[in-house]
Amino acid sequence: MKNKVKLRWYLVVSAVILLTVITFTPLVTPVGQYKPELFGIPYTLWTGIVVGILLVGLTLYGSTIAPGSKKWEESQ
Repeated sequence: MKNKVKLRWYLVVSAVILLTVITFTPLVTPVGQYKPELFGIPYTLWTGIVVGILLVGLTLYGSTIAPGSKKWEESQ
C-alpha cells in the first residue's frame, strides 16, 4: 500500500509540472492565433480554462494523498 500511495503522489506531482510547462508552450498559447473558437471563446482562453480545471482537480486529489495526510499515514 505504501508504494502505491507514493507512486500516485509522484504521478500527481509530475502531471502538475507537465501541465505547468505545457501552459507556456505554443500548444496552449500559440502566437497570434485565436481560432478555433468554442462557444465564441478563443482557443487560448478555453485551453487555459481546461488546464486550470485539470490543475484544480490534481490539487484536490493530491491533497488527499500528500505526505502528512491520513491516507499517507495509514500506508506506513
